[in-house]
Amino acid sequence: MKKIWLYSVRSYIKLGLFFYFRRITIHNVKSIPKNKPVLYLANHQNALLDALLIAVYSQRFSYFLTRAGVFKSGFVSKLLNSLQMLPVYRIRDGWNNLSNNTAIFNTCADLFNKKEAVVIFPEGNHNLKRNVRSLSKGFTRIIFETFEKYPNIDLQLIPVGLNFINAEKFPDSASLYFGKPLNAKDFVLENKNEAAIVLRERIQLEISKLTTHIPSEGYDETLHKLNSLNVDFLNPTSVNKTIAGNFKNYPSVKSNTFSAFKPFFKSLLIILLIAPYLVWKFMVQPKIKEIEFVSTFRFVMAITLVPIWILIIALALGFNLDWPMSLAYVFLVLCLALITVKA
Repeated sequence: MKKIWLYSVRSYIKLGLFFYFRRITIHNVKSIPKNKPVLYLANHQNALLDALLIAVYSQRFSYFLTRAGVFKSGFVSKLLNSLQMLPVYRIRDGWNNLSNNTAIFNTCADLFNKKEAVVIFPEGNHNLKRNVRSLSKGFTRIIFETFEKYPNIDLQLIPVGLNFINAEKFPDSASLYFGKPLNAKDFVLENKNEAAIVLRERIQLEISKLTTHIPSEGYDETLHKLNSLNVDFLNPTSVNKTIAGNFKNYPSVKSNTFSAFKPFFKSLLIILLIAPYLVWKFMVQPKIKEIEFVSTFRFVMAITLVPIWILIIALALGFNLDWPMSLAYVFLVLCLALITVKA
């Protein structure tokens, strides 16, 4: 039953992502071991969408370390647990709660021993800036404690780069780059402090290759130059080479000739989805305090309230007029959504 539940949720989320993103490209996913314990280590820009993209496209059912604050409600906690999310506590959750991480880290070790996959965002928080921030030491503790408990485990580390063209806008595009597996045992040294430093530097370097990494010094100026060149932020290798090469000889992205017609089709779609749109525009969006959560809440609205609204209108048309008109409404909404998002 658990597998059926996870397959069902993943399939629905994948469908939602298809209608939400203009395009999603996946790179090097075949390099991920299928029969070994895996720890994914990813950059974190776009809140929940980062986790959903990895969950859908990594080809494995993973466990996710998630900030403990979202587990406060009993119902929500049960739901998140059913989706293989594990609470991890930070200083902001209170010093007394930090000791709870010991049990979570032990759980991760046991999962690795069962050849499961775990996802961690080692930056510790999310931020839309196009660089890889300093990594927290929590993930190194999980790795080293796993080897203390299971010395011969063949744990593989997979760096992950998540890339977006314009993460807070809709529709957007995304690319996922999975790095080459690293054998975690190679980083186990007698001096744990030294080992932790080496491991954090190596993982930060690997993630920086898989996503656009703009140095903090001169960040705004560099970002402005990249935007003026109209670089493809879905191709971090080319963008990083452009930065290293002092912004020379970069092939810009071609503009979309169909874009002039999109406002018309988008307006039609808004009319057909007027209730969800008004709820989003005037009730939900104004209450979002962090820009990193805009896409997350928009996506949640898209996969919950929008289908409910479509179903209500379709049933109303079917029972009060005729079913062909009901089907025509659903077909029109889907066509306009595809044109608005994909074109």
